[in-house]
Amino acid sequence: MWLKAIRIIPRLSKEEWDKLDLISRWLIATRAAVLVMTMLSAAIGGIMAAQDGRFNWLPFTVCFFGLVFAHATNNLLNDLVDYLKGVDKGNYYRTQYGPQPLESGFLSLRRFVLYIFLTGLIALLCGIFLIVYAGPGALIITLMGAFFLLFYTWPLKYFGLGEFAVLAVWGPLMIGGTYFVTTGFWSWMTVLAGLPYALGVTTVLFGKHIDKLEADKLKGINTLPVILEESAARKTVIVLTTLQYLIVLALVIKGVFHPVLLITLLALKNFYRLFKAYSKELPDTKPEGYRTDIWPLWFVAFAFDHNKKFGGLLLVGLVLQLILSKLFS
Repeated sequence: MWLKAIRIIPRLSKEEWDKLDLISRWLIATRAAVLVMTMLSAAIGGIMAAQDGRFNWLPFTVCFFGLVFAHATNNLLNDLVDYLKGVDKGNYYRTQYGPQPLESGFLSLRRFVLYIFLTGLIALLCGIFLIVYAGPGALIITLMGAFFLLFYTWPLKYFGLGEFAVLAVWGPLMIGGTYFVTTGFWSWMTVLAGLPYALGVTTVLFGKHIDKLEADKLKGINTLPVILEESAARKTVIVLTTLQYLIVLALVIKGVFHPVLLITLLALKNFYRLFKAYSKELPDTKPEGYRTDIWPLWFVAFAFDHNKKFGGLLLVGLVLQLILSKLFS
């Protein structure tokens, strides 16, 4: 179940939930399958630090786990706020693709709050360590991260600012922040190098919000896709995904990236599948041959698939660039 919960958000009954161990429950409750996006952002910041010869294992490791637990805390808070506001009632979209522990009755409110407290405490302790270790700069980054963690679900998501928040968090704050606490220096070049991946994470959120656009509209949740309407939102995702490749290409041409980063072009097959899906309206019923364990996820599934492939290749490319730089320096 640990491996399954890391790959997808498992669908299970209350009886199956009751048989699980604590770690499996935590992984499912925190939607661990999406935490890989945070791991990749932190890894990019760490590799860029190593590229500059300033890598330090201790602050990087603390930052890595701090970010993962902060993301997990945000996911739990998201479910708590939506539960308290009644958003997830009536088989709302969230409860269709995986259990919402509170709405599904898997956890009591008291136990769920305990999950949030313990998960958030680990993230907080990591943040305090990094502030002591790296100084005032780390405090500023931590406070900014805490702001988005606490206020993403409300009010940011309700006023079309959630997508901008994700771009800021998975880009400058996570990638740039990891580099900063690891090296003690801020690097806008690292932020620029991480922008293609941050755009990918943003497309995933776009896809999720397009999938549940009508449901959000009925609940008064004005995400950016709700504001833009479906057609414009779908085109925006295609543009953002195209920008991922154009930025990598530009950085290679400028000499910021080694040509080995063109390995990301191997994700074009996934981009083609995304392009075909986003060129059409959301299907009313599950298309023939589409995986039952994924439906009704549609746009988000294509965005997540592409981002995982692109992000993985970007990471491989950065590692190869690091190795080549050390071999021929």
